[in-house]
Amino acid sequence: MLQNSLSIHPSGGGVGAFVDNIDLGTLDETQAGTLKSALGDYGVLFFRDQNITTDQHLAMAEHFGGVNVNRFFAHVPEEPRIAEVRKEPDQKANIGGGWHTDHSYDQIPAMGSILLARETPPQGGDTLFANMYSAYESLSDGLKATLEGLNAVHSSRHVFGRNSNYKRGGKDIGDRLGNEDAAQQDAVHPVVIRHPISGKKALYVNSAFTLHFEGWTAEESKPLLDYLYAHASRPEHTYRFQWANGSIAFWDNRATWHYAVNDYHGHRRLMHRVTVEGCEIGR
Repeated sequence: MLQNSLSIHPSGGGVGAFVDNIDLGTLDETQAGTLKSALGDYGVLFFRDQNITTDQHLAMAEHFGGVNVNRFFAHVPEEPRIAEVRKEPDQKANIGGGWHTDHSYDQIPAMGSILLARETPPQGGDTLFANMYSAYESLSDGLKATLEGLNAVHSSRHVFGRNSNYKRGGKDIGDRLGNEDAAQQDAVHPVVIRHPISGKKALYVNSAFTLHFEGWTAEESKPLLDYLYAHASRPEHTYRFQWANGSIAFWDNRATWHYAVNDYHGHRRLMHRVTVEGCEIGR
């Protein structure tokens, strides 16, 4: 696809596309419209060599629906609208080290995030993405029919709250997360949603924040949820993105999962993330 000199081509994996010939620091409305449509189609867009400023990073997000300030992440100095995703050389645990989609615990989930690599390790630190369109489309007709009548309950309490998993596990990320009293969000969403940009159906559960199906117990829900998680993360639905300084991944939470690989111990990794406001999602 070629428009206004920018070019968009599929990643070659199960999800995502690369965008070339564009300077995100001078993004205009026409280009933003092209990117929004592509985001709906591909789920995640990848950019290289985008050494944009803090102001330009925020201005980019404003083209797509405004900035959603994350309640739990540490932020960059003097700019609370930009979350800092950081791991120091002596730290063992990383943030996002498991398949998830951001903000599904909110009544109106964030559209997506624009993650900019500021400092990358010499090797490792990739991010995996998974395609929730193809995850849904490749299910049997019988299972599709079952899922389309279901809702699921999502929560932030067990991830960011006072008795969160990372605290009980003794993980060393306490200085990078906070505001635990704000972890009161529970939300109910359809298990299969109609994507607001593309109009396609997508699977909308994830192992980090989904607790159970509405009206089912957690024990009853677990076998089917575990099957869906294993199915959605199969290699044919995924792509592994390798970062470099100035790289950007712009993903849509309604169409993808992501997973930050924690394989760079002894090295620093610093990313700046701006989250974009979303809209209500439904069937």
